[in-house]
Amino acid sequence: MLANIEHLTKIHVFALVKPEELEQLVHYTQVRQYQREEIIFHEGDSLPAKLYAIASGRIHIKKTAATGKETILRILYAGNIFAANVLIGDGTAPATVVCEQDCEILTIERDALLEAIRQTPEIALQIMTVLNQRLQLLHNTIHGLVSERAIVRLARFIQCAMLQYGTDISEEGQNLKVNLSYYQISRSIGITYEECVRLVGSLKPVVKYRRGGKITVLDMEALDKIAEGEENIASH
Repeated sequence: MLANIEHLTKIHVFALVKPEELEQLVHYTQVRQYQREEIIFHEGDSLPAKLYAIASGRIHIKKTAATGKETILRILYAGNIFAANVLIGDGTAPATVVCEQDCEILTIERDALLEAIRQTPEIALQIMTVLNQRLQLLHNTIHGLVSERAIVRLARFIQCAMLQYGTDISEEGQNLKVNLSYYQISRSIGITYEECVRLVGSLKPVVKYRRGGKITVLDMEALDKIAEGEENIASH
């Protein structure tokens, strides 16, 4: 089905665009529903040149090494764009995209988007900002994987999740608004599932992990020190 103005206004890259200026895009959109754990596309798939965005739900983006090991590159929520390489690159899916929950995926045809950008250059600026942030995050992740201890990478991953998804304050501490399973964490920071369980357990004085991936940061100052490699968790 076609998207409507409400769909488009919820996409972050259109945050500065007036609703009436988005009307020209409606006829060049499509919204498709996907079920939880359904694959939207596989790494290497050849796709039409479109902008892909999450209208509702949550996805994770993963790559598989030649050894078969899977790494989750990022988790994205409603309002985010993804698979930019399909829009501005060679049209090949750079990674596999899987729905973590029921999703609505919105696409916009490339030519229509380019025309909208000509009339509203702020759209291009927003897209560039998003891509720059992701490049920086990828750089930091790669640097951490090759140079930092696993406990440091875990602490930094929790910090990034707090910044990206936000927290709710409770009497215990700061509750992450996103649930993160051991599988998601281990695949994101390059460790085994078993090591992830052990490391999260070692953070008990600083971070509380509940069933279902609910995380509460109990001591933000201590977490910051661990993330900077300044504190040995064994001292807690």
